[in-house]
Amino acid sequence: MNLKDLYIDFFVSKGHKLIPSAPVVPENDPSVLFNTAGMQPLIPYLMGQPHPYGTRLVDYQKCIRTNDLDSIGDKTHHTFFEMLGNWSLGDYFKEESISYSFEFLTKVLNIPVNKLAVTVFKGDEEIPKDIESATIWQNLGINKIAYLGKDDNFWIAGESGPCGPDTEIFYFRSDDEVPDTFDPNDDRWVEIWNNVFMQYYKDNNGITDLPKKNVDTGMGLERVTAILEGVNDNYLSSVWIDVIKKIEEISNLKYAGNEKSMRIIADHIRTSVFILGDDAMIKPSNTDQGYILRRLIRRAIRHARNLNITNENWEIILANMIIDKYKKYYSELEKNKNIILEELTKEKNKFNKTLEKGLKEFEKIINNTDEILNKDLAFKLYDTYGFPIELTVELAKERNILVDVDGFKEKFKAHQELSRTSSSGKFKGGLAGDSEKEIKYHTATHLLNAALKIVVDKNVHQKGSNITAERMRFDFSCDHKLTDEEKLKIEELVNKWISEKIDVTVKEMSKEEAIKSGAECMFIDKYPDMVTVYSIGDISKELCGGPHVKNTSELGVFKIIKEEASSAGIRRIKAILE
Repeated sequence: MNLKDLYIDFFVSKGHKLIPSAPVVPENDPSVLFNTAGMQPLIPYLMGQPHPYGTRLVDYQKCIRTNDLDSIGDKTHHTFFEMLGNWSLGDYFKEESISYSFEFLTKVLNIPVNKLAVTVFKGDEEIPKDIESATIWQNLGINKIAYLGKDDNFWIAGESGPCGPDTEIFYFRSDDEVPDTFDPNDDRWVEIWNNVFMQYYKDNNGITDLPKKNVDTGMGLERVTAILEGVNDNYLSSVWIDVIKKIEEISNLKYAGNEKSMRIIADHIRTSVFILGDDAMIKPSNTDQGYILRRLIRRAIRHARNLNITNENWEIILANMIIDKYKKYYSELEKNKNIILEELTKEKNKFNKTLEKGLKEFEKIINNTDEILNKDLAFKLYDTYGFPIELTVELAKERNILVDVDGFKEKFKAHQELSRTSSSGKFKGGLAGDSEKEIKYHTATHLLNAALKIVVDKNVHQKGSNITAERMRFDFSCDHKLTDEEKLKIEELVNKWISEKIDVTVKEMSKEEAIKSGAECMFIDKYPDMVTVYSIGDISKELCGGPHVKNTSELGVFKIIKEEASSAGIRRIKAILE
């Protein structure tokens, strides 16, 4: 049995309910392009909203982080990874959480106690030292304990909201004799698990105790698997080794000596499969998630060329392996298999057409460059040959040449900013919650969805949304550009419902009952058996995590500011509330 199954089975035996992994593309979270942590989709419940599955939860979450893309190619970094997590929402706290972690590591995974060490919060002028956690660890037989400050062992998302100390668990990843004392700065000690205890609330008035305390934990599957299997290169663990061997076979080269390119190909194709397989239907493009996807695919292609891979279908071979490997856990990969394979091949063929010419142009440019490649030439490589600026920088770095990236940004600022949005790995406001305006926009998307079904077609369905305090963006299935008359009718209908001062009600019910009642939702498979349904009179009924206003009269005036194509068969509306 693999680590994922062992983890889930253990926590289910402790009364936790398995919840589905959220999509890699977050719903109604404008601050990141991808879900970057296991707790991110659970923010409303950590804020106090009751979860349909109860107070003890466990899952494996698909995560994507691109903030350290330059590190991909080393032994430990990945853009896509799986986070194992368990949560207590006002149920158990430090004693049970730490005991569960200890039992799983030592009894289920059979890790020797002397190879474990922990860090706990040392306290400061606002928050006392976390003696409670340290005492629990000592009673369990862990004596290698280090006390660290807020930068290491205190957690808060954003400027305010629930927060608290955490305790991080470390494993001695070395064949050396285990030291008697624990030095967190010793690289042989590797963090494998983090338990966050949300017991305080921080705002402008300071820090107060929370009446309802939560536990949020996270364990990286790839890292821990490598540790358990005794390899110091994640790509030699069972998570990756079959893909690496296939790349060896396709390239007719050995992994040793070609590690960087093989790791990048394996990592980037896996991440691309998960982005393309997401029900948000992201396609390679020059904006948002599509830009990240295009960048990953093209970087994999360039490294395939480095290995002289000439097999016409190499990306299909690897993608099929990854789909087969993960479809047991993520059924959307099998469901969207044809889309994944078609888009990978389409992007590969598109890039290959210009890559040869682009590399020749790059050689010509670089041979006439002394120290810095200027912004105009960098932009030419992008605009004419499809080279993302990051690829130009990577190629130039191999020749010890700098690139005027700031100058390039001036020429193509929008693209560069979008590429970095998802790289921040932080969620704006985090657990501080949605602003009042964002909550209004959440509700307005429901009215817009209902209006589209009446004005455009009853078979229109939501395909994604993005909300900020300034505007809402709503993607929907539609085979034509909306006419001015259609847009006007949609606006009038939404504003009519707002003026009618309709109550917004919420009810918990089984998923089966919700579907029978006519409730609509995007990504039905990701919802648990018990769901939250929001209704706006007889106009709209949708499965949704919320939050929403109490009455439509709170929304103001709805106005469409733009309607455009998002991708094939998908249209996009941008609207504001005045």
